[in-house]
Amino acid sequence: MLRHDSIRYGGRGGFTLIELLVVIAVIGVLVSLLMPAVQSAREAARRIECQNHLKQIGLAFHGHHDAFGFFPSGGWQWSDAPTYLDDKPAVGEKQKAGWGFQILRFLESGNVAAAGPVEAVSTPVPTFFCPTRRSPSTVTYADNYEPPLTGEPIARALCDYAASNREQTGVVRRFTPLQFADVVDGTSNTLMVGEKRLNRRFLGQPQDDDNEGYTAGWNEDTIRRTDAPPLPDLSLPVGDGDRRFGSSHPGTFQVVLADGSVRGLTYSIDPTMFERLGNRSDGQPVVDVLE
Repeated sequence: MLRHDSIRYGGRGGFTLIELLVVIAVIGVLVSLLMPAVQSAREAARRIECQNHLKQIGLAFHGHHDAFGFFPSGGWQWSDAPTYLDDKPAVGEKQKAGWGFQILRFLESGNVAAAGPVEAVSTPVPTFFCPTRRSPSTVTYADNYEPPLTGEPIARALCDYAASNREQTGVVRRFTPLQFADVVDGTSNTLMVGEKRLNRRFLGQPQDDDNEGYTAGWNEDTIRRTDAPPLPDLSLPVGDGDRRFGSSHPGTFQVVLADGSVRGLTYSIDPTMFERLGNRSDGQPVVDVLE
């Protein structure tokens, strides 16, 4: 009798196929619900890191002004390599490379600048990259500097940030650097550096606005426009960032103002207000655009 009961009422050996499928389905639903939250948390962390990079860039601009009495300039032209005088990086009007090279010593990367033009051009600086878009990157192609640096293909370290602006109404001007006193509209109302728009389809390949790298003088790699509204990154077989500001972040891109504060801007920003934000001395108010 005991043996019969143990056989009849004994424990079950495992799940049935239907039960197993139900469990798998439940797990799948939970994962699908959890993934957006995980992705959102990751993006939030990447955005904070990007904010920190812009903050460091803003502090470096201020450090440059403290050391030399003026902001970095926009450099001369894309074909100019970093300028050295007596084996030291030139400053002010004598420096042909752009603002990215000029602030290296204030980003704890003075050793990169001191190593010479080839090293400076080809060494990625982590602070110049937005983690939402990519890790520190280079592209390699023919040496088209004038005069050539090596005469052979050379790597260019890239950059995800650009200064304001192409119209030369911003904080960074071609050839001749500006001072705090030139920011007549107020440093808290004037865009200094922001994230730049790119075509993600061509990341890792030389494209018109992502090939000369962070050392480039007066080039869309490092200088963007504020007379056209910002747009998010695109991913198409043709086209580039159109010299605009923008980013890989969903719904927003980030800027550092001339006072060193980092703010978020939406892509729905009024184009007139964005142009005013880029102009250091137009005397026009900037209203309801900064997060």
